[in-house]
Amino acid sequence: MLKVWGRNTSVNVQKVMWTIAELRLPAERIDAGGAFGRTDTPEYLALNPTKLIPTLVDGGFALWESSAIIRYLARTYGAGSILPATEQEIARADQWMEWAGTTIYADIITNIFIGLIRTPAATRNHALVEASIQRVGEKLSLLDAHLANRPYILGDAFTMADVPAGALMWRYFDLPIARPSLPNVEAWSKRLQKRPAYREHVMIDY
Repeated sequence: MLKVWGRNTSVNVQKVMWTIAELRLPAERIDAGGAFGRTDTPEYLALNPTKLIPTLVDGGFALWESSAIIRYLARTYGAGSILPATEQEIARADQWMEWAGTTIYADIITNIFIGLIRTPAATRNHALVEASIQRVGEKLSLLDAHLANRPYILGDAFTMADVPAGALMWRYFDLPIARPSLPNVEAWSKRLQKRPAYREHVMIDY
């Protein structure tokens, strides 16, 4: 059975658990990180020296970094499912997964979500939050244009390409912020919300 170390309110853990659920793989999640601690114990450091979550354990194999875990799960267990069919499609999925992690993650999670939800009002950096709101709206317009003629990022089928950005959308559209018109991103997000695995692992109280 797969084991995933990490608290269920972490968006990076949610991405992994969502992927596992889409693949219908048995898994045990072990609370770690945040208030649970455990990431600086010898047991955890032997699996993941970064002290971050999540960490996947598959038998005697341990892997960290959420997008790397998603790729591993797709390549190992997702043929005919969330793994794209060709090497070029896999590369295109990698492109969008990298885009989610490098282009929109920091603004949505680090700057806006933590800046508004996890930071007391008296100590919020409002200039940083506002700049991030503006910037991520502009970045998401690129995804909106891409989704104009396709239901999922790679086309007609849900794949691993949808997971990293898709997990962020639940918080982005739930945050008390102004957003530009993103009809295609919103429709895609609502499409994801109909998936049982997304509802179970992403649409939870954070």
